[in-house]
Amino acid sequence: MSTTLSLFSLDKKVAVITGGTRGIGYGMAMGLAEAGADICLLQRDPSNIKVQDEIKALGRQCHVVAYDSSDPESVKTAIERVLQVYPTFDILVNNAGISRRHAATDFPESDWDLVMQVNLKSVWQLSQAAGRHFLEHKKPGKIISTASLMSYQGGLQTTAYAASKGGLATMTKALANEWAAHGICVNAIAPGYVATDLTAPLKASEREPSITGRIPCGYWATPDDFKGPVVFLASKASNYVHGELLLVDGGWMGK
Repeated sequence: MSTTLSLFSLDKKVAVITGGTRGIGYGMAMGLAEAGADICLLQRDPSNIKVQDEIKALGRQCHVVAYDSSDPESVKTAIERVLQVYPTFDILVNNAGISRRHAATDFPESDWDLVMQVNLKSVWQLSQAAGRHFLEHKKPGKIISTASLMSYQGGLQTTAYAASKGGLATMTKALANEWAAHGICVNAIAPGYVATDLTAPLKASEREPSITGRIPCGYWATPDDFKGPVVFLASKASNYVHGELLLVDGGWMGK
């Protein structure tokens, strides 16, 4: 392998990822494994081993650890449970996320709290625990979170989602400021419109032509489009990248 290509290798690295069983997270998990990393899937349903089996078929190790991003107590102890199956880890990918749509005047407090817990507080809890592990063991590390176009834009009837992703963006920068000097890279990926099972109703709606027409490259992303970006941010190739929100949006924010 050439010197440059070796910068992107994740051989002998362990990556912990949330939301890795579908959509963007699935693409990220497979990309990390294909680059050489062993994987720990933090997921709500530990009986779902489809992705685990796919990763093992690549010759990588893969363990599933149960956690519930909507439960602060479950999230608080998630990294401890990871360290019961791997002695250490090198990469944390915070990908789990949800959205709830309501007019601002009618937004239920319960939905607001749920979105904030899953999209922001759980990311903070896992990042804090990962940062502590890296610092205590005096080792470099990579923390990568999934942001959004809503980290930049307000959207419509997505007040909680936009607030959570805006908070995630600035939290990414704040953590990078604290930990960069210790070799801990904290960054985020901001996806644009992605064709997944979750967005299938939108892609099939009457809004699809106007959305696609607004994307400069002319088409929606797929989960595979996130393999390269996450491997870059997880590897030595990005060691001088701190506090970055990497847009993977087909040019949306440049238009």
